Amino acid sequence: MTDTPAAEGAPAPAGPTRAGFAAIIGAPNAGKSTLVNRLVGAKVSIVTQKVQTTRFPVKGVAMEGPAQIVLVDTPGIFSPRRRLDRAMVRSAWAGAEDAEAVVHLVDAQSELVAATGQGRAADRRAAHDVTSIVDGLKTAGRQVILALNKIDLVKRDQLLGLSERLFATGVYSEAFMISAANGSGVIDLKARLAGMMPQGPWLYPEDQTADLPVRLLAAEITREKVYLRVHEELPYAAAVETTAFTETRDGGARIEQTIYVERESQRPIVLGRGGQTLKWIGEHSRKDLTEILGRPAHLFLTVKVRETWADEREFYADLGLDFDV
Repeated sequence: MTDTPAAEGAPAPAGPTRAGFAAIIGAPNAGKSTLVNRLVGAKVSIVTQKVQTTRFPVKGVAMEGPAQIVLVDTPGIFSPRRRLDRAMVRSAWAGAEDAEAVVHLVDAQSELVAATGQGRAADRRAAHDVTSIVDGLKTAGRQVILALNKIDLVKRDQLLGLSERLFATGVYSEAFMISAANGSGVIDLKARLAGMMPQGPWLYPEDQTADLPVRLLAAEITREKVYLRVHEELPYAAAVETTAFTETRDGGARIEQTIYVERESQRPIVLGRGGQTLKWIGEHSRKDLTEILGRPAHLFLTVKVRETWADEREFYADLGLDFDV
């Protein structure tokens, strides 16, 4: 994975450099996107309350001394039902297969609650998905790093017991206890990943935080705001497409986007009363885009019904997913 020529214009420190890929895998909503953003120190991947919002691997570039860690934030691994689900799970496993290091992130709180036979249905599904991942790792014959997340919500003695139970499966080489939300334990995990990267030239410039086309990044930011605002009313029946991205005279960016929903009844949900919901989405997306791009972002949103977007080959190609899985 490190035979790529050194990134043009990438300043390197004196002495040998390291560079490689690290994949973050886990059940939906285990906190993978939050962890990638924490490791990189910038907003790279979509973070919402909804599970399964990362639709394609997002490469975040993290620096740790002479080491460059290219982080692949994979879609959550879960039991697929639709074509889109199957494509996302295939993409997640592919990201893990190609990486020098793999971290299996587990939501410690959900795992412990599910073990009692209580908790929400989402906790039980998450525990089932963890078991599926363990079985997949056994089949692949590969050991990975276990990272127990959300430790700030769990008692220490419970964490130790959970760690021992999962470690007994034989698929983990070591374990870290972290909170991606507040950063606890993340520095140690980052240092370990840096040490696992092979010697070689950096793959990206030192100041680059993501390997993602700007149109896709802009669409992901807006899609995050859609789910943050209407996560109770709207299922995963929405997509965002950046239809135009042009320079403006003031040095800013004019970004035109379309939010697609699957049914006419969902359009008013995204618009809101008097357009207030769409206005909120636009304002918050514009703020993030301005910060990420480092220049003014002029964002224009429209909402359209497109019933078949989740079954269109072109949509999968744009996201780098396998339509024929």
